[in-house]
Amino acid sequence: MKVLVTGHQGYIGAHLVALLKERGDFVAGCDLGLFEDCGWERVTPPDREMRADFRRLSERDLEAFDCVMHLAGISNDPMGALDPEITRSVNAKGSISLAETACRAGVPRFLFSSSCSTYGKAEGAALDETATLAPVSVYAESKIAAEKAIARLASPGFAPAYLRNATAYGDSPMLRIDLVANNLLACAVAKGDIRIMSDGTPWRPLTHAKDIARAFVAFMLAPRERIFNRAVNIGANEENYQVRDVADNVRKLVPKASIVYTGEVGHDPRDYRVNFDLLGELLPEFRLEYDLESGMEELFRAYVDRGFSAGDFDGEKFVRLRILRHRLDRLGGEGA
Repeated sequence: MKVLVTGHQGYIGAHLVALLKERGDFVAGCDLGLFEDCGWERVTPPDREMRADFRRLSERDLEAFDCVMHLAGISNDPMGALDPEITRSVNAKGSISLAETACRAGVPRFLFSSSCSTYGKAEGAALDETATLAPVSVYAESKIAAEKAIARLASPGFAPAYLRNATAYGDSPMLRIDLVANNLLACAVAKGDIRIMSDGTPWRPLTHAKDIARAFVAFMLAPRERIFNRAVNIGANEENYQVRDVADNVRKLVPKASIVYTGEVGHDPRDYRVNFDLLGELLPEFRLEYDLESGMEELFRAYVDRGFSAGDFDGEKFVRLRILRHRLDRLGGEGA
């Protein structure tokens, strides 16, 4: 197949390109390269590299692709809050425009990287795809807006689907430590303690970055009628955890580390559990390769083997928000 991956140099995109190349697919990647210097290990290159803003892609750029996998965008709540208008422009307006272009270009399948953060905050039962969306961030709002608008493009010749990914974690060639599980383990390895900024009670659904990439491949290969215009939660029911559960897992790996509740953010408004039954119904052959324990063990070995240090933890390289702030400040200075 011929596949275009936007955001192919990202945390999940690096896994996705490698998986597609292993299958023998022709892979084109489109990425601005904002984080190209943030590599943790060698990244599998696509067959064709487009150094571009995905919002500028034309019908000619997209024609002849069998599938567009759209991962590019402002990637989490803190980055989304840095400039809400940029987040809306990129994640919502930009994604809608890309889908419209893909539709006009005759791309038969469009896979949109959405998020379980669209559920926001909820008490009680785990939320399935029919639950009311209650976003608590501009990032989540932008994902909802894109889903709704892209859904209106669905037609016999254009099959979109929306992968509502659980919170990602785990090792990747493009490592990030600004994700809750990765951050807690990184702090334990580099600093000797496990710093929890909330009270530890919020729930999060967690899924390894490679499993999210595997889900994109599964959606590309699935019979069209199964995934047509569907929003689907990506994860597993048993992989819902409270933040303090993640901390306990980290302590098993780093027994000398102490758990410290810093209280910096008070009660975290992002607090929800997610039901993933629909994924199993639509794609019964798909299973996660990782659970939290195995994924964290792998990441721990990577931190140790590569000498992850306090300098790495406090530096910019593995925290996307720090890189983005630095580059925006630099651009502002150059324009002054």
